[in-house]
Amino acid sequence: MTFIAVKLKQDLKNKKVIKIITGLSNFDTDNIIKTVHAAEMAGATYVDVSSNPKLVKILKSITTLPICVSSIAPRDLYNCLLSEADIFEIGNFDVFYYKDIYFSSYQIIQLVKEVKSFLKNKPLCVTIPYFLPLHEQVILVQKLQKIGVTMVQTEGYVNKNKCIFSRSPILNSTVLASSALSASHMISQYTNIPVIASSGINYISSPIAVASGASGIGIGSALKYYNSISEKAKYISQVISSVNMYKKNKFFPYMQTYQITNKCTN
Repeated sequence: MTFIAVKLKQDLKNKKVIKIITGLSNFDTDNIIKTVHAAEMAGATYVDVSSNPKLVKILKSITTLPICVSSIAPRDLYNCLLSEADIFEIGNFDVFYYKDIYFSSYQIIQLVKEVKSFLKNKPLCVTIPYFLPLHEQVILVQKLQKIGVTMVQTEGYVNKNKCIFSRSPILNSTVLASSALSASHMISQYTNIPVIASSGINYISSPIAVASGASGIGIGSALKYYNSISEKAKYISQVISSVNMYKKNKFFPYMQTYQITNKCTN
């Protein structure tokens, strides 16, 4: 097991994984590099990028952070393995939803088996489709655990047009992350595999995700409101502090929420 795999396993056990998502359809190298620098400055655990071998090589030359690549194409993941990516994820299903293409549990398991055949001991994460009923998500995760998946990630969906927003950023953040939070809770209750809560997670809902059983969180769309490296790094630091504060004191940082503007996340 590599040093990165050992460190990731320990961070998952301690529920302190902070994953920064640059955008799986984002191929803007300058923008990605900014986010990666911000993640490293703030102390994030790893960054998740599109499965592009050239991009992986560039990022490996400028950062010591572990690089995760996401795709549903085994060939893409294999090519990124050759470029020395550190963590691999079977996901990015949302690009198919717009085409009314949905992956079944069986198809996901077959993908995992194919990818694991060449990954060997590299960490592997699998995104659990949001459209599956919660009990089916749990069953899928139980099967993935048996074939050696390292961790799973939630996939949430909220129709903002049907949301009733209040003046409370706490309530709004919880509503936007509700799908990811409920999945994190159910999966962590009925399996032993680490869960990364992602989709709609922000500074406020991060500690709620950990309280719901998540071993880590994924932050992506919340960063789109910030352009500079320093702004992005500051926000990521706030996320990390928020999670650490909850773990230390077992309460949510309600008193600090006045600092956060009432911005929506995807």
